[in-house]
Amino acid sequence: MQEKPGPQYPYGGYPYPPPAPSWFLPVPRRARYDHLARTPATRPWQAIVGTLVVAAGFLLIGVIVVTMFVLGAAVLGLPSPIHPSGLPKGTPAGLAMSLLSIAPVLLLVFGTAALIQRRRPGTLSSVAGRLRWTWLLTCAVVGLLAMILGQVAQYFALTSAGLDTEMFGWAGWDAFLPLLVVIVLLVPFQAAAEEYVFRGWFVQAVGAHVRNPIWSILIGSALFASLHGYSWAGLLDVFMFGAVMAWLSVRTGGLEAAIALHVLNNVIAFGTSAAAGTLDDALNQGKVPVPWQALAGTVVQLGVYAFGVMYLAKKRSISTISQ
Repeated sequence: MQEKPGPQYPYGGYPYPPPAPSWFLPVPRRARYDHLARTPATRPWQAIVGTLVVAAGFLLIGVIVVTMFVLGAAVLGLPSPIHPSGLPKGTPAGLAMSLLSIAPVLLLVFGTAALIQRRRPGTLSSVAGRLRWTWLLTCAVVGLLAMILGQVAQYFALTSAGLDTEMFGWAGWDAFLPLLVVIVLLVPFQAAAEEYVFRGWFVQAVGAHVRNPIWSILIGSALFASLHGYSWAGLLDVFMFGAVMAWLSVRTGGLEAAIALHVLNNVIAFGTSAAAGTLDDALNQGKVPVPWQALAGTVVQLGVYAFGVMYLAKKRSISTISQ
Protein backbone atom coordinates (compact mmCIF):
# COMPACT_ATOMS: atom_id res chain seq x y z
CA MET A 1 0.00 0.00 0.00
CA GLN A 2 1.50 3.30 -1.10
CA GLU A 3 1.97 5.94 1.60
CA LYS A 4 0.40 9.32 1.10
CA PRO A 5 2.92 12.13 0.73
CA GLY A 6 3.16 14.45 3.73
CA PRO A 7 2.25 18.13 3.54
CA GLN A 8 4.60 20.23 1.46
CA TYR A 9 5.79 23.28 3.38
CA PRO A 10 7.28 26.22 1.48
CA TYR A 11 9.92 27.24 4.04
CA GLY A 12 12.47 24.46 3.80
CA GLY A 13 10.16 21.88 5.29
CA TYR A 14 8.71 24.20 7.97
CA PRO A 15 5.19 25.64 7.98
CA TYR A 16 6.36 29.08 9.11
CA PRO A 17 9.12 31.35 7.83
CA PRO A 18 12.30 31.25 9.93
CA PRO A 19 12.81 34.21 12.28
CA ALA A 20 14.74 37.12 10.84
CA PRO A 21 18.33 37.29 12.05
CA SER A 22 18.78 39.67 14.99
CA TRP A 23 20.76 42.85 14.50
CA PHE A 24 22.26 42.43 17.95
CA LEU A 25 25.16 40.05 18.40
CA PRO A 26 25.02 37.44 21.18
CA VAL A 27 26.37 38.53 24.55
CA PRO A 28 29.72 36.86 25.30
CA ARG A 29 29.22 34.04 27.80
CA ARG A 30 30.91 34.15 31.20
CA ALA A 31 32.41 37.53 30.38
CA ARG A 32 33.44 40.17 32.89
CA TYR A 33 31.68 43.56 32.74
CA ASP A 34 34.53 45.28 30.91
CA HIS A 35 34.58 42.45 28.32
CA LEU A 36 30.89 42.55 27.34
CA ALA A 37 31.72 44.24 24.03
CA ARG A 38 34.24 41.51 23.18
CA THR A 39 32.37 39.62 20.43
CA PRO A 40 33.74 37.73 17.39
CA ALA A 41 32.69 40.70 15.25
CA THR A 42 34.51 43.27 17.39
CA ARG A 43 37.01 45.41 15.48
CA PRO A 44 39.29 48.21 16.78
CA TRP A 45 37.62 50.80 14.56
CA GLN A 46 34.35 50.34 16.46
CA ALA A 47 35.87 51.46 19.74
CA ILE A 48 37.63 54.40 18.09
CA VAL A 49 34.71 55.60 15.99
CA GLY A 50 32.23 55.00 18.81
CA THR A 51 34.32 57.00 21.27
CA LEU A 52 34.63 59.87 18.79
CA VAL A 53 30.86 59.80 18.21
CA VAL A 54 30.18 59.92 21.96
CA ALA A 55 32.70 62.74 22.49
CA ALA A 56 31.41 64.81 19.55
CA GLY A 57 27.80 64.16 20.58
CA PHE A 58 28.58 65.17 24.15
CA LEU A 59 29.90 68.53 22.92
CA LEU A 60 27.15 69.04 20.34
CA ILE A 61 24.34 68.30 22.79
CA GLY A 62 25.80 70.80 25.24
CA VAL A 63 26.00 73.52 22.57
CA ILE A 64 22.44 72.87 21.39
CA VAL A 65 20.96 72.90 24.90
CA VAL A 66 22.77 76.08 25.93
CA THR A 67 21.77 77.82 22.69
CA MET A 68 18.13 76.82 23.15
CA PHE A 69 18.03 78.09 26.72
CA VAL A 70 19.71 81.40 25.85
CA LEU A 71 17.51 82.03 22.80
CA GLY A 72 14.39 80.93 24.67
CA ALA A 73 15.11 83.36 27.50
CA ALA A 74 15.69 86.18 24.99
CA VAL A 75 12.45 85.46 23.11
CA LEU A 76 10.40 85.24 26.32
CA GLY A 77 12.04 88.31 27.83
CA LEU A 78 13.49 86.35 30.76
CA PRO A 79 16.90 86.80 32.38
CA SER A 80 19.68 84.92 30.62
CA PRO A 81 20.57 81.59 32.30
CA ILE A 82 24.29 82.26 31.87
CA HIS A 83 26.68 84.87 33.22
CA PRO A 84 28.64 87.12 30.82
CA SER A 85 31.60 84.83 31.56
CA GLY A 86 29.67 81.96 29.94
CA LEU A 87 29.10 80.02 33.16
CA PRO A 88 25.57 78.98 34.15
CA LYS A 89 23.78 81.04 36.78
CA GLY A 90 22.65 79.49 40.04
CA THR A 91 18.99 79.87 39.08
CA PRO A 92 16.48 77.12 38.24
CA ALA A 93 16.93 77.87 34.52
CA GLY A 94 20.72 77.95 34.80
CA LEU A 95 20.84 74.70 36.75
CA ALA A 96 18.39 72.98 34.40
CA MET A 97 20.46 74.11 31.42
CA SER A 98 23.64 72.75 33.00
CA LEU A 99 22.09 69.35 33.80
CA LEU A 100 20.23 69.00 30.49
CA SER A 101 23.44 69.67 28.59
CA ILE A 102 24.65 66.28 29.90
CA ALA A 103 21.59 64.11 30.59
CA PRO A 104 20.64 63.38 26.91
CA VAL A 105 24.08 61.85 26.36
CA LEU A 106 22.57 58.77 28.02
CA LEU A 107 20.53 58.08 24.87
CA LEU A 108 23.56 58.81 22.68
CA VAL A 109 25.62 56.13 24.45
CA PHE A 110 22.83 53.56 24.10
CA GLY A 111 22.48 54.33 20.39
CA THR A 112 26.23 54.16 19.78
CA ALA A 113 26.51 50.72 21.38
CA ALA A 114 23.51 49.47 19.40
CA LEU A 115 24.46 50.86 15.98
CA ILE A 116 28.25 50.68 15.96
CA GLN A 117 28.97 47.66 18.16
CA ARG A 118 25.69 45.88 17.37
CA ARG A 119 25.09 44.96 20.99
CA ARG A 120 22.12 45.40 23.24
CA PRO A 121 22.23 48.71 25.17
CA GLY A 122 21.40 46.81 28.35
CA THR A 123 24.91 45.34 28.36
CA LEU A 124 26.15 48.82 29.27
CA SER A 125 24.19 48.53 32.52
CA SER A 126 25.40 45.18 33.82
CA VAL A 127 26.29 41.59 33.02
CA ALA A 128 22.58 40.80 33.48
CA GLY A 129 21.75 42.95 30.44
CA ARG A 130 19.75 45.41 32.52
CA LEU A 131 19.99 47.72 35.49
CA ARG A 132 19.61 45.69 38.70
CA TRP A 133 17.37 48.07 40.64
CA THR A 134 17.33 46.19 43.95
CA TRP A 135 21.12 46.12 43.98
CA LEU A 136 21.26 49.82 43.04
CA LEU A 137 19.02 50.76 45.99
CA THR A 138 21.13 48.61 48.30
CA CYS A 139 24.23 50.47 47.15
CA ALA A 140 22.44 53.78 47.77
CA VAL A 141 21.95 52.85 51.44
CA VAL A 142 25.66 52.04 51.75
CA GLY A 143 26.40 55.31 49.97
CA LEU A 144 24.45 57.35 52.54
CA LEU A 145 26.44 55.81 55.38
CA ALA A 146 29.72 56.35 53.53
CA MET A 147 28.88 60.01 52.84
CA ILE A 148 28.04 60.69 56.48
CA LEU A 149 31.31 59.16 57.67
CA GLY A 150 33.18 61.04 54.94
CA GLN A 151 31.67 64.37 56.03
CA VAL A 152 32.65 63.67 59.64
CA ALA A 153 36.22 62.90 58.58
CA GLN A 154 36.34 66.04 56.43
CA TYR A 155 35.03 68.15 59.31
CA PHE A 156 37.77 66.99 61.67
CA ALA A 157 40.46 67.35 58.99
CA LEU A 158 39.45 70.94 58.21
CA THR A 159 39.03 71.82 61.88
CA SER A 160 42.48 70.55 62.78
CA ALA A 161 43.92 72.72 59.99
CA GLY A 162 42.05 75.79 61.23
CA LEU A 163 39.94 76.06 58.06
CA ASP A 164 36.29 77.01 57.66
CA THR A 165 34.00 74.05 58.25
CA GLU A 166 30.63 75.73 57.66
CA MET A 167 28.81 73.64 55.05
CA PHE A 168 25.18 74.62 55.58
CA GLY A 169 23.11 77.76 55.20
CA TRP A 170 19.57 78.77 54.41
CA ALA A 171 18.38 80.94 51.54
CA GLY A 172 14.66 80.46 52.25
CA TRP A 173 11.96 78.23 50.79
CA ASP A 174 11.14 80.59 47.93
CA ALA A 175 14.65 80.29 46.55
CA PHE A 176 15.21 76.65 47.50
CA LEU A 177 12.06 74.84 46.34
CA PRO A 178 12.31 75.60 42.58
CA LEU A 179 15.95 74.50 42.63
CA LEU A 180 15.07 71.36 44.58
CA VAL A 181 12.52 70.36 41.93
CA VAL A 182 15.16 70.72 39.20
CA ILE A 183 17.70 68.75 41.25
CA VAL A 184 15.37 65.85 42.01
CA LEU A 185 14.09 65.59 38.42
CA LEU A 186 17.33 66.01 36.47
CA VAL A 187 20.36 65.11 38.60
CA PRO A 188 19.73 61.32 38.45
CA PHE A 189 19.82 61.44 34.62
CA GLN A 190 22.86 63.74 34.53
CA ALA A 191 24.83 61.57 36.97
CA ALA A 192 23.78 58.35 35.23
CA ALA A 193 24.77 59.76 31.83
CA GLU A 194 28.29 60.46 33.07
CA GLU A 195 28.55 56.95 34.48
CA TYR A 196 27.37 55.36 31.23
CA VAL A 197 29.97 57.38 29.31
CA PHE A 198 33.05 56.93 31.49
CA ARG A 199 32.42 53.74 33.48
CA GLY A 200 30.20 52.16 30.85
CA TRP A 201 31.08 52.95 27.26
CA PHE A 202 34.76 53.80 27.77
CA VAL A 203 35.58 50.89 30.08
CA GLN A 204 33.91 48.42 27.72
CA ALA A 205 35.29 49.97 24.52
CA VAL A 206 38.84 49.57 25.84
CA GLY A 207 38.02 46.24 27.47
CA ALA A 208 36.97 44.83 24.11
CA HIS A 209 40.66 44.78 23.16
CA VAL A 210 42.57 44.89 26.47
CA ARG A 211 42.43 42.09 29.03
CA ASN A 212 43.49 44.08 32.12
CA PRO A 213 40.93 46.76 33.12
CA ILE A 214 43.52 48.98 34.81
CA TRP A 215 44.13 50.98 31.62
CA SER A 216 40.50 51.80 30.99
CA ILE A 217 40.06 52.65 34.69
CA LEU A 218 43.01 55.05 34.83
CA ILE A 219 42.56 56.69 31.42
CA GLY A 220 38.78 56.99 31.79
CA SER A 221 39.16 58.52 35.26
CA ALA A 222 41.71 61.03 33.95
CA LEU A 223 39.33 62.03 31.13
CA PHE A 224 36.48 62.33 33.63
CA ALA A 225 38.56 64.61 35.87
CA SER A 226 39.66 66.74 32.91
CA LEU A 227 36.06 67.85 32.34
CA HIS A 228 35.99 69.55 35.74
CA GLY A 229 37.45 72.94 36.58
CA TYR A 230 38.52 72.45 40.18
CA SER A 231 41.91 73.17 41.75
CA TRP A 232 44.43 70.33 41.89
CA ALA A 233 42.93 68.89 45.08
CA GLY A 234 39.46 68.92 43.56
CA LEU A 235 40.71 67.23 40.40
CA LEU A 236 42.42 64.55 42.48
CA ASP A 237 39.14 64.07 44.34
CA VAL A 238 37.26 63.57 41.05
CA PHE A 239 39.96 61.23 39.69
CA MET A 240 39.82 59.08 42.84
CA PHE A 241 36.03 58.94 42.63
CA GLY A 242 36.15 57.89 38.96
CA ALA A 243 38.79 55.24 39.56
CA VAL A 244 36.95 53.64 42.49
CA MET A 245 33.62 53.71 40.64
CA ALA A 246 35.19 52.06 37.57
CA TRP A 247 36.85 49.40 39.75
CA LEU A 248 33.55 48.68 41.49
CA SER A 249 31.78 48.44 38.13
CA VAL A 250 34.19 45.74 37.01
CA ARG A 251 34.17 43.89 40.34
CA THR A 252 30.37 43.95 40.78
CA GLY A 253 29.48 43.38 37.13
CA GLY A 254 27.57 46.61 36.53
CA LEU A 255 27.12 50.35 36.94
CA GLU A 256 24.68 50.20 39.87
CA ALA A 257 27.23 51.04 42.58
CA ALA A 258 28.70 53.89 40.54
CA ILE A 259 25.32 55.40 39.64
CA ALA A 260 24.04 55.18 43.22
CA LEU A 261 26.93 57.09 44.78
CA HIS A 262 27.21 59.58 41.91
CA VAL A 263 23.51 60.49 42.17
CA LEU A 264 23.73 60.83 45.95
CA ASN A 265 26.86 62.97 45.76
CA ASN A 266 25.37 65.34 43.19
CA VAL A 267 21.94 65.61 44.83
CA ILE A 268 23.46 66.46 48.20
CA ALA A 269 26.11 68.79 46.74
CA PHE A 270 23.64 70.73 44.62
CA GLY A 271 20.98 70.54 47.34
CA THR A 272 23.14 71.99 50.11
CA SER A 273 24.42 74.73 47.79
CA ALA A 274 20.88 75.58 46.70
CA ALA A 275 19.71 75.68 50.33
CA ALA A 276 22.57 77.98 51.29
CA GLY A 277 22.12 80.25 48.25
CA THR A 278 25.62 79.47 46.98
CA LEU A 279 24.72 77.53 43.84
CA ASP A 280 26.60 80.07 41.71
CA ASP A 281 29.81 79.03 43.44
CA ALA A 282 29.00 75.32 42.99
CA LEU A 283 28.48 75.75 39.24
CA ASN A 284 31.67 77.82 38.97
CA GLN A 285 34.02 74.99 39.91
CA GLY A 286 37.21 77.04 39.85
CA LYS A 287 35.93 79.89 42.03
CA VAL A 288 36.31 78.20 45.41
CA PRO A 289 39.54 76.16 45.68
CA VAL A 290 39.22 72.78 47.38
CA PRO A 291 41.62 72.52 50.37
CA TRP A 292 43.77 69.43 50.22
CA GLN A 293 42.72 68.52 53.77
CA ALA A 294 39.21 67.85 52.41
CA LEU A 295 40.62 64.79 50.64
CA ALA A 296 40.51 63.02 54.01
CA GLY A 297 36.74 62.94 53.67
CA THR A 298 37.01 61.57 50.14
CA VAL A 299 39.33 58.77 51.24
CA VAL A 300 37.03 57.75 54.08
CA GLN A 301 33.89 57.95 51.94
CA LEU A 302 35.30 55.93 49.06
CA GLY A 303 37.00 53.44 51.36
CA VAL A 304 33.85 52.76 53.37
CA TYR A 305 31.73 52.59 50.23
CA ALA A 306 34.04 50.22 48.37
CA PHE A 307 34.33 47.91 51.38
CA GLY A 308 30.58 47.93 52.04
CA VAL A 309 29.62 47.34 48.41
CA MET A 310 32.10 44.51 47.94
CA TYR A 311 31.04 42.86 51.21
CA LEU A 312 27.35 42.96 50.26
CA ALA A 313 28.05 41.89 46.66
CA LYS A 314 29.76 38.76 47.96
CA LYS A 315 27.15 38.11 50.63
CA ARG A 316 24.26 38.48 48.16
CA SER A 317 26.05 36.60 45.37
CA ILE A 318 25.76 39.50 42.93
CA SER A 319 26.71 38.15 39.51
CA THR A 320 29.97 39.53 38.15
CA ILE A 321 30.02 37.62 34.83
CA SER A 322 27.49 37.19 32.05
CA GLN A 323 25.51 33.97 31.76
